Formats: sequence, structure tokens, C-alpha cells
Amino acid sequence: MSGLAAFGIRRNVPRRALLLAAAVGHLAVVIACWRHAPPSVADGWIAVDPASLLFLGIASALFLAAAVYGVGYLAQSHHVAPTGEDEEELPFQNFPEAAFTGCLLLFLATMSLVAVSQHLGLMWVGVEATTLVSAPLIYFHRHHRSLEATWKYLVICSVGIALALLGNFFVAAAARSGGQTAIHLTMADLTAHANALNPRWLQAAFLFFLVGYGTKMGLAPLHTWLPDAHSEAPSVVSALLSGALLNCAFLTILRTHGLLAAAGLADFSSDLLVGFGLFSMAVAAVFIVGQADFKRMLAYSSVEHMGILSLGIGVGGAAAFGAMLHAVNHSLVKAMLFLAAGNILARYRTKSTVRVRGLLRLSPATGVLWMAGFLAIVGLPPFGPFLSELTILKGVFDAGRPWLAAGYLTALAVVFVGMAAICLRMSYGAPPDALQNPASPARREPLWSIAPVASLGALALLLGLYVPPPLVDLLHRAAVALGAH
Repeated sequence: MSGLAAFGIRRNVPRRALLLAAAVGHLAVVIACWRHAPPSVADGWIAVDPASLLFLGIASALFLAAAVYGVGYLAQSHHVAPTGEDEEELPFQNFPEAAFTGCLLLFLATMSLVAVSQHLGLMWVGVEATTLVSAPLIYFHRHHRSLEATWKYLVICSVGIALALLGNFFVAAAARSGGQTAIHLTMADLTAHANALNPRWLQAAFLFFLVGYGTKMGLAPLHTWLPDAHSEAPSVVSALLSGALLNCAFLTILRTHGLLAAAGLADFSSDLLVGFGLFSMAVAAVFIVGQADFKRMLAYSSVEHMGILSLGIGVGGAAAFGAMLHAVNHSLVKAMLFLAAGNILARYRTKSTVRVRGLLRLSPATGVLWMAGFLAIVGLPPFGPFLSELTILKGVFDAGRPWLAAGYLTALAVVFVGMAAICLRMSYGAPPDALQNPASPARREPLWSIAPVASLGALALLLGLYVPPPLVDLLHRAAVALGAH
């Protein structure tokens, strides 16, 4: 309701207040669900299970950080003036703030719908809805590159979602072929009658689910929309796309993998997940090395981490638990990095890794957070991704797959080298001559641009030092419920 209301509010201040209120309210509802899970509704079509709680919590926390950042971003955008044709951000005035805020709130609503959907059809509707409401956000800057990115996002993701719809039809065919015409397409009913489903139709369905939803998740070679969309969208939107939206697609694949596991076909889906996961890591590693656009670098990093999640779930055991934990860690750190990238873009007016130098000198707070985010995302201690990636590695060795571990470590090493070369050059060295001011070498950064980034970084650091027992329990229950543990 708040998303629709935002379109009708004419004044900016009440609309921004609505954005913050909706973010806080959503988080409060999610916390309440954590304490007491509500009963299922609509004949089991909508229910809150451990996986729903996990991904709802991630999306809600990220949206609150994005809302705080977004309020300041919207206020500042009205005062941006173009300085040249090479400028990467265009003035805000061309895009209605009401549409931006409304789509942002509807984006949260559709992601929440995906998280609580227990019916394959409703889940599909939710994923498609996330595409439709987020496309205008990518087109925010009204640049020809923004238009190209939005068009690519709509076309490629819509094709993927169409393939996922065929997967739904194949599951229905699997139910009928098994002789059980009364089986509904809810996860509870399908899992309860998994042995009665036709295995051939079910395997075919998973192939279409993996290709279809894998497109939205950003698994290579289905990832081609992701670098453009994440690079051209406003940084606050990129943070949600990478930290929350990709998780929605990941959750749909997890649920279908759990269905195959219940039907005794886990080996089939696991092998596919491992293959796509390792290939995604390799493709991302190749494109990160020498990347000339730091937002595209972060986008390819998302492709890498989606591959890590897929690989961990496919291996199972301890690696599956590590993958669930890594979904949390990656979301926090990647949202942190995209918001920090927004600060860098506002200061330097470019996304070029060659033209950004001396970040620690010109914007010390952002520079420190950028370096901390870099150390976290490449899996160095004491941050959370180190713990989750190490858990996945242990699971791979426990499964007796040393060659897979070698490929996993090789991809991580290449990504580390590629990102280190870029991030270190950006942070150190002499700032560009046009930005140097001997009288004032560092500029005070507004609180709204630093506090959300620092908060996400603090959470990622905390999860590297201590994982609260309630979260550990939730991760275990989610992994078991989804057939990944």
C-alpha cells in the first residue's frame, strides 16, 4: 500500500518519510515473524518457513539501509548539475521522485512476496513482478546506457522467467503422470507426494527452473543482463539488486532443489548446481581482472558469489550450511560496497577505475569503508565471508572432491588478485588534479552517506567473529527444509 501511496504524494518530504516508515515497519514485522511464525494462509499458498525468515530478514535489513541512504541521495540529486559529457550521473530532475520512491517500495513488496510464496505459480508471479517494478529504477538516469541496460534486463529476465513457467507446467505434468491428479503445486503438497511424481518430468522441470530462475540469479552464462543493470542503476538500487533480488531467484532454485531431493533425485540437481556454480566463478574471475568500471567489477563479483552459493548447495552437507550463511554475508558486504561506490561516484563523477585515485585522501570515511568492503568480499578474515567460504571449502573436502576444491580456490585467488589491483589503486596514490585542493584535502561526508555503509560493514564483521546461535539454528533449519543439508 505504501508503494502505491507514494505515487499520489506530491511533496518530497512526506514521500521520503513514508519510505523510511515503510522500511522500519517492514523490519518490525519481520522481527515479529522471527519471534512467532504466523500460520499459513490462502490454503498454504503463503507461509513463513525458515527459508522465508532468512531471506525476508536479509531483504528488510538491506532495504532499511538503502532507505536511509536513499533519502539523502534523493535530496542531493535535485542539486546535481552536469559538468561534461563524460559525466556518469545525469541530473535527477528528468525522473519523477514519486515514481522512484513508489517503485522502490513496490520492489520490497514483490521481493517479500517471493520469500513467503509456497505455491510454484505464485512464486513465479512474484519473481516476474520484481522485474517489472525494478526496471524503472534502472532507467533512473535517463541515459542511453541506462536505456540499454533496462531493455536488456527486461528482455533477458523475461525470457528466463518464461522458461521457468515451462518448469511449472512440467511439475504439473509430473504430478498427473504419477497418477495423483489431486496434488497441488504448493511446496508442502508436492514434497509430501514427491515419490508419486514422475521423475523424468521432474528432472525436465528442474532444468527449466535452473535456466529460468538462474538467469535472474545471475548464474553464468545466463548473467549478461547483470553487469549492465548493476552498473547503470543508482547505487542505492544496485545495492538492492545485488544484495536482495538475486537472493529471491536463489530461493526459488533452492525450493525446487528441495523438491527433487524429496523425490530421491538430489544427485541430478546437485551436479547441475555444482557445474553452473563453478562455471560462474570462473567467468566472473576472467571479467574482474582488468575491469575498467568499478561498479561493473562489483557486478561481476555478484556473479562469482552466486556461483559460490550454487556450488555450496550442490555439494551439500557442511557446504550447504556454509552457502546459507554466505547468502547473508554476501548480501551485507555487497550492499555495503555498492553504497560506498555511490559515494565514490558522487565525489569523482566517474566510474572509471583509472580516473579514481587517492580515495583515502579525498574521502577518508568512504575510503576506509571501501577497503574494508574489499577485504570482506574477497574472503579475508575477520569478516563474515571468510567464515562462510571456509565452511564451503570444508564441505567440499568432506565430500571427497579435491579437484572441485582446487577449482574453487583457483577462482577465489584470481578474483582476489583482480579486485586487489583495482581497489588498491583507487584508494591510494595522488588524487586527480581537478579534485585536489591543498587548503582542504579531505571533504566532510554527510552522515546519511556513511552511516548505512558502516552499519552493514559492522554486521559483516560481527558475523565473522560471532554467529548468534538463533541465526545458526535458522540456517540449519532452512538448509534441512530445502533438502540442502
